[in-house]
Amino acid sequence: MTIPFIAVEGPIGVGKTTLSRSIAESQNFQLLKEIVEENPFLSKFYDDIEAWSFQTEMFFLCNRYKQLSDIKKEILSSNTPVVADYHVFKNLIFAKRTLEQNEYEKYEEIYKILTRDMPAPNIIVYLYASQETLMKRIALRGREFEKNMDPAYLTQLANDYEMFINIFEEANPHIPVLRFNGDHLDFVNKKEDMEYVLTSIVEVIQGVQER
Repeated sequence: MTIPFIAVEGPIGVGKTTLSRSIAESQNFQLLKEIVEENPFLSKFYDDIEAWSFQTEMFFLCNRYKQLSDIKKEILSSNTPVVADYHVFKNLIFAKRTLEQNEYEKYEEIYKILTRDMPAPNIIVYLYASQETLMKRIALRGREFEKNMDPAYLTQLANDYEMFINIFEEANPHIPVLRFNGDHLDFVNKKEDMEYVLTSIVEVIQGVQER
């Protein structure tokens, strides 16, 4: 039987952590949460992306490497299902958008070394939404370091995610990818929307477990 390892992904503000927490609570999965606010470079990054992108991305990469290492040793080894509110591939999405070419090439080499032999999710939940919806949700959660976020940057990021997830899906046909439109489904505030999303995910989980 395959042990489910779900990654919930999508652009900033789309509801990844909320959905991941609901999956963990309803299915008794171990929750792996992305470290965000602990990043000391993040507020500087949104003030000056060009100056602080490499430091920001390296901090995230090293922390995600440590989290995945712990998951490999302590949780998946004991056959415990996991849901994470990120997939490590997001590092390349952000780095490709923010780093100069020479920096990106160095970063990509480090990424490949650190992620080699790391556990990989076998179910992807991809959330997406319009810039308007994303900006509203970002404002509602009130993170101080996100107040200076450029809406154009968010739009570019959402487009990058869409392109990347399409490529990922083509390259990994054996990994189910569930897509949910955040403009049409407000699973944060509407119970019936959350129930619909969770029901859809449970059906895929059952299929993966039967492999």
